[in-house]
Amino acid sequence: MARNYKWYVVWEGTIPGICDSWEECKARVSNYPNAKYKSYNTQEEAIRAYRGNPADEMGVLRAIANAPVKHVNYETVPEIILDSIAVDAACSGNPGIMEYQGVDVKSGARLFHKGPFPKASNNIGEFLAIVHGLAMLKKQGSPIKTIYSDSVTALAWVRDRKCKSKIPECPENAALFDIVRRAEKWLQENTYTIRVLKWKTEEWGEIPADFGRK
Repeated sequence: MARNYKWYVVWEGTIPGICDSWEECKARVSNYPNAKYKSYNTQEEAIRAYRGNPADEMGVLRAIANAPVKHVNYETVPEIILDSIAVDAACSGNPGIMEYQGVDVKSGARLFHKGPFPKASNNIGEFLAIVHGLAMLKKQGSPIKTIYSDSVTALAWVRDRKCKSKIPECPENAALFDIVRRAEKWLQENTYTIRVLKWKTEEWGEIPADFGRK
């Protein structure tokens, strides 16, 4: 029978090693200063990670996030509104390590980037990216009035002003869920004239904010 739970690697805790339950991992890292730990889907992944450098995975994510954003000239597609922002998220695993960003469609410049966040999902990142873009444009009084997202789920959550993720809140992602609640509160308390539109990936290719990890 297949396992329906995670393996946990503890690099720095009361007892370093590999755990086969969150309860055991939590007991090793709770109240331990600067504890380092992470979940994996299989025992093999956990073993490889434990034998390696705990900073490797985060380092790879940060290197990719800081790489220049690929710029495509969208002027050949009249339907695309060039004075706009495109947002996207990437997540390694579900739940996993997530980050999101916003990119200026016309110039290709990265306007914001947040993460990595542990124990998250791609949909949460897509939702937060849209709200981040909305709040930023409104605060700046920007003339840009369009945000593109390729996530149908995130677009629906923004319309409903509610993140409907099934990811459980836990100590590892508590800070992320605080951000989610602030995003929901912003949507409930603010009005905006900015259009949030679906990026037509099938017709236009990958969204400009795509992390390029497919």
